[in-house]
Amino acid sequence: MSEAEGETVESLRDKGVVVTGAGGGIGAALARRFAAAGARVVVNDLDAAKAAAVAEEIGGSAVPGDASGVVPGALAALDGAVDVYCANAGLASGGSEAADEQVWASAWDVNVMAHVRAAHALLPAWLERGAGRFVSTVSAAGLLTMVGAAPYSVTKHGAYAFAEWLSLTYRHRGLKVHAICPQGVRTDMLTAAGSAGELVLVPTAVEPEDVADALFAGMAEDRFLILPHPEVAEYYQARASAPDKWLTSMNHIQRKWEATRLP
Repeated sequence: MSEAEGETVESLRDKGVVVTGAGGGIGAALARRFAAAGARVVVNDLDAAKAAAVAEEIGGSAVPGDASGVVPGALAALDGAVDVYCANAGLASGGSEAADEQVWASAWDVNVMAHVRAAHALLPAWLERGAGRFVSTVSAAGLLTMVGAAPYSVTKHGAYAFAEWLSLTYRHRGLKVHAICPQGVRTDMLTAAGSAGELVLVPTAVEPEDVADALFAGMAEDRFLILPHPEVAEYYQARASAPDKWLTSMNHIQRKWEATRLP
């Protein structure tokens, strides 16, 4: 642990932290890391049993249910003060423009609006005291895109845009915002990504704990963009500087993926 990371850990002692989607995967890793730093952690997940299991393991509090409505219960569990909110819950919705409208609506609700609702609930107190930290688990799909997953890609772009907007709007008033943008992470979500995930994400997949490490390093340096896969910065730069070239390279991946699905 670096000196800066040590200072971050020290600053988290006894702070109130909420992690949504923390019954497993990245969320559970974040919850464990914050608890290890001495924070009081609320573990949220739709699966009440998983939330309870992680909360018991780390000495935290389980507040199960929809991430959009977790703030009141979290405030009650944390004696009225949330210092860090990790908007981690997400839906890896696959499909194209032809995906059912309910798939699009659910992806929008979980991947974007749950973040908006949490910020709306927490910002008044944070701005009044001049301090608060909002952590958004976005995905590299929010900076780039993901083959075979239009609803996921589009809504993760929205999640990134909202985190960016929060940071530029309120950073002078004490709000710290971090957007975590990993590629493949060895979780159930990666398994659910199917053949597209096998092709694009599995080869460089990291562990959920690596994502937590990247976040803590980024918090220590007060960085907005958290990249557990550093090469994503190069891809993002290429996308911005030569969009047609980048789209052509992504189309090659699309065609390769289509070839793997032929009978």
